[in-house]
Amino acid sequence: MQDQPPTPVRGWTVVIAALSINLILGVLYAWSVMGKALVQQWHWTKTQAMLPFATSTASFAVTMIFAGRWQDKIGPRYVAMLGGIILGLGMVLSSFVQGYVPMLITFGLVGGMGIGLGYSATTPPSIKWFPPAKKGLVTGIVVSGVGLAAVYMSPLTNYLLKVITIQHTFLTLGIGTIVLVSLLAQLLRNPPAGYVASSALAGAASQAKPAAASRRDLDWQEMLRTSQFYRLWLMFILSASAGLLIIGNISLIAQDQTPKWDKAFILVMVVAIFNTCGRFLSGFVSDRIGRTNTMILAFVLQAINMFVFVRYNTPALLLFGSAFTGLCYGTIFTLFPAATADFYGVRNLGVNYGSLFTAFGVAGVTGSVLGGRVRDVFGSYTYAFTICGIMLLVGAALAFTVKAPRMEAAAAPPSPDSGPRPKAEPELAKK
Repeated sequence: MQDQPPTPVRGWTVVIAALSINLILGVLYAWSVMGKALVQQWHWTKTQAMLPFATSTASFAVTMIFAGRWQDKIGPRYVAMLGGIILGLGMVLSSFVQGYVPMLITFGLVGGMGIGLGYSATTPPSIKWFPPAKKGLVTGIVVSGVGLAAVYMSPLTNYLLKVITIQHTFLTLGIGTIVLVSLLAQLLRNPPAGYVASSALAGAASQAKPAAASRRDLDWQEMLRTSQFYRLWLMFILSASAGLLIIGNISLIAQDQTPKWDKAFILVMVVAIFNTCGRFLSGFVSDRIGRTNTMILAFVLQAINMFVFVRYNTPALLLFGSAFTGLCYGTIFTLFPAATADFYGVRNLGVNYGSLFTAFGVAGVTGSVLGGRVRDVFGSYTYAFTICGIMLLVGAALAFTVKAPRMEAAAAPPSPDSGPRPKAEPELAKK
């Protein structure tokens, strides 16, 4: 698996393959289109239509812990390939069921496991080929695939639902996933042991603000003994819930707020495009002004957007609100893995970020189900928007308190995370 020479081309090949795999795994973000069809054609409630999505995000997040550890040990290729097969199988099985309870198992549990396996194997090998100063940018490129997926997946799903049944749509998407991810996974490789990124790979990054030198790599047990992990975990939940509320419900929100507009599926594409832009932009910006400064900015802007979302009652305003949601939400999937690498090193990044990513599973339930449930009970999404806005402000406040943990073995300058080094955490200082 490690027999190819470490060249700049090899590093970028891994990044492109990882990006392409995430473009397929992002089928999760086209669920809004499928959920609307389930409400209209199968007469599910809005809450029922969101439950497979919520279950999938939770399964995705929990699987990331085990998948990340496995990826760290055996490499990304087989883990990514298995993920594509399991995700595809989950969608194929969904084509044989109609009730929402069986679909919680097929699309939710099985499909989410596949996404978690595949996703865990894309970012870690990509980061390892590049120098610290490019960590945010490379992460942004790779994870942008998941957000960008809805740009093509939404119209594709919408088209399939018009020409074939819901069952056959699941079947078509499932088979395509198995074939494409299995092929792309063959291009994923970790660099050789002891590999140090060359100046050719660093490129323009050498002109950027210096990033942290190598820190001592912490394993997941050591990471869990730092207070920073729990603050990051809570911030992840608070910030992701708002984005997942909009992504999971946007077609239904549009149906409420612009009932005469028949092209609401476009909003899914808009969220996806700006979701991708947010991932790229936040990687670039956070390499220069710090991870937490970028988080604070994104969280506060998203909070403002949520507080006024109920007033987006024309197609133009909904397009603006959806775009702004995607832009801010996309930052999460660049900033949190990059911060994990900054704080705890890259050697165990798979399992470390997988542990942090359990927050996404909680946010998936909090955001998507909150929206559907509030709508079913109160007849409007207004209270859900307000709750998510408050959660984002709390997340921004927490971001002010998060600084990279100081470790005895790390004699490096401060990480890209903003601000001076704090005093050593007692549990780390003793190590």
